[in-house]
Amino acid sequence: MAIKAVFFDIDGTLLNDRKRVSKSTEKAIQQMKEDGILVGLATGRGPGFVQPFLDNLGLDFAVTYNGQYILSRDRVLYQNQLPKSTIYNLIRYAGKSRKEISLGTSSGLVGSNIISMGTSRFGQWVSRKVPKSWTKAVEGSFKTLIRRFKPQNMEALKTIMREPIFQVVLVATKDETPDLESRFPHVKITRSSPYSTDIVSEGQSKLKGIKYLGTLFGFELSEVMAFGDSDNDLEMLSDVGIGVAMGNGEAAVREGARYVTDSNNQNGIAKALAHYGVIHMDTESGFDSKDDNFNKVRDFHQLMDGETNNTPRVYDIKEAEHRSDFKIEEIVEFVYAASGGDSEKFTQAVEALHKAVEKAAVKISSKEHPETTLVGQVDALTDLLYLTYGSFVLMGVDPKPFFDTVHEANMGKIFPDGKAHFDPETHKILKPDDWEERFAPEPHIKRELDRQIQKSLQRK
Repeated sequence: MAIKAVFFDIDGTLLNDRKRVSKSTEKAIQQMKEDGILVGLATGRGPGFVQPFLDNLGLDFAVTYNGQYILSRDRVLYQNQLPKSTIYNLIRYAGKSRKEISLGTSSGLVGSNIISMGTSRFGQWVSRKVPKSWTKAVEGSFKTLIRRFKPQNMEALKTIMREPIFQVVLVATKDETPDLESRFPHVKITRSSPYSTDIVSEGQSKLKGIKYLGTLFGFELSEVMAFGDSDNDLEMLSDVGIGVAMGNGEAAVREGARYVTDSNNQNGIAKALAHYGVIHMDTESGFDSKDDNFNKVRDFHQLMDGETNNTPRVYDIKEAEHRSDFKIEEIVEFVYAASGGDSEKFTQAVEALHKAVEKAAVKISSKEHPETTLVGQVDALTDLLYLTYGSFVLMGVDPKPFFDTVHEANMGKIFPDGKAHFDPETHKILKPDDWEERFAPEPHIKRELDRQIQKSLQRK
């Protein structure tokens, strides 16, 4: 399965606790962009808040207000306003219940000072540090403190609601959610904070926004990798191809995600992307090749074998036989595909291969070999690479997307515990139970081939 699009929640995910994007995440985004992977945001924040991230990080698009407002760097792609009657009823409810409320416009949240403080750097820090059992007490303290200086003006909100409103944010604890759902059955209530709830139109979500972008930019949900940490991320993480929960995420989110990475303060995004082979993550030891495909395969062997070699060495004859066995199997698969499944043609092709091996053995053994063993092995393997690229050239096929597909399929053999599992008798690498469904490369290879064929026809 080739990942074509990656989405990040913002608070607690893209941003660390210092409200900054870590260097490892910036580098990962740059790598993905260079590889042609679409990168975006999926957040409960508004478009005004996310625009600097789109510009500074070169992101492609953002699903904001939990799917209600979708934009790219230069235009609005989708928007869905809340009905005025719903907004009015929510304002009346907040006034009667003495609850702080804010309205999400295209420029940002307007209304409650408590909510403004809660979405600030300080408020986000508090929500991370204060135990969840203290939620009601903290909420009450904020209300008492701020209202003493400036009570919320509900009448002003009725003027603001003349503008398009895409989301309503209401101060309410998680325990109050059932009551809100019963009072307002025709909206969707979600949350990214223990102190407030996000209210959007029924049926809207981050996931639906991502699916909409897929129809515009040509990717399926199965080709999406998404990161999150809060309750409003759970649906998204459950239904995309690879859903990753941050190590600092809510317990329910960690349990519902396919994979749990390190926290937002410990390079969790880059580590998960490297774990699934979407990027190559630099290691402290060893070297980095200018060939990024080499770096990705080394990541695979690092996970499978536990270590890789960083000093040039020769293969002994047994190792050389073993590595050649892998290559021969792929060559036989290549000629089988060329035979179109015709058993007679395939048998003839295999016989021709035997003769080619014998002919090559005579040719090689009759030549003088002044080069060292290491030079001879490197020369032969380099020629194999060159010949393989030549075969793709003569086919008219760009191999990069297929390499990425196969690489991600191989990385998919890592089990949720982050380790490779081996058959105790054959020592072959085992595949997780859902590997075929999630990672089998053939359907994705066919889809990419169809795309390349269509693109070539358009050039004519």
